[in-house]
Amino acid sequence: MRSHWQVTWSVWHALFMREVLARTTGDRLGWFWMLGEPVAFIVIMVGIRSLIGRTGGIIGADYIPWLIVGITAFFLFRESVIRAINAIEANQALFAYRQVKPIDPVLVRSALEGLLKTTVLMILMAMSTLLDYDMLPADPLGAMLVWLSMWLLGLGGGLVVSVGARLVPDIGHVIKMLMLPMFIMSGAIFPIQSIPHAFQRYLLYNPVLHGLELLRADFFTGYTAVQGVSFEYLWHWNLALLALGLALHLRFAARLKAK
Repeated sequence: MRSHWQVTWSVWHALFMREVLARTTGDRLGWFWMLGEPVAFIVIMVGIRSLIGRTGGIIGADYIPWLIVGITAFFLFRESVIRAINAIEANQALFAYRQVKPIDPVLVRSALEGLLKTTVLMILMAMSTLLDYDMLPADPLGAMLVWLSMWLLGLGGGLVVSVGARLVPDIGHVIKMLMLPMFIMSGAIFPIQSIPHAFQRYLLYNPVLHGLELLRADFFTGYTAVQGVSFEYLWHWNLALLALGLALHLRFAARLKAK
């Protein structure tokens, strides 16, 4: 007789392999685009800065490594949320097995995104090092902790969104549209320090901004995060979203399983 943890692990393993196969065979350019998307953003932003005559780096960091850290960390959060939107619907047939719960595909998809985005970051770090950029984190343990925190933020958001999108399908479209302004307002592609202080205090309500700034501060010794950035604030969001997401999955478990 297998224990509950053994059954759960078997379910997660099966779902994980299913997701990996779906990502590799469902879209021929899927693997390429995972690396191509951040590279494309980096090339575009470097080109724009060159056109407007701002070729210098960020204070305390080279621009390209600074950009790589911000873009990959934001994509880690974004993909964990977006992939969760249709995670329950895509695995609806599997709920005929009582061992499979609606929360399982959400957790598995988020774990897969975490592994993929970590791999992408490692590849980009290696490529940057070959181009003579310093991409090794000044505080490796701190950087890993903040990277994990960003993944947990995406997981918490994904748990909440997966329930909301299942109960009210239009919520998924709204979340996808909000990701572009959030990408800009999180400081992934431009320094928040260039924004007037009167507006910075409003942008600091965004927990993703805190994560990006903290991660960059751990990567680059001379980089100073925006005043007001807080690791505790980021974790308050993490705990709140995770608790809310788990509560929603528990409350609406029967409705999430229904076709």
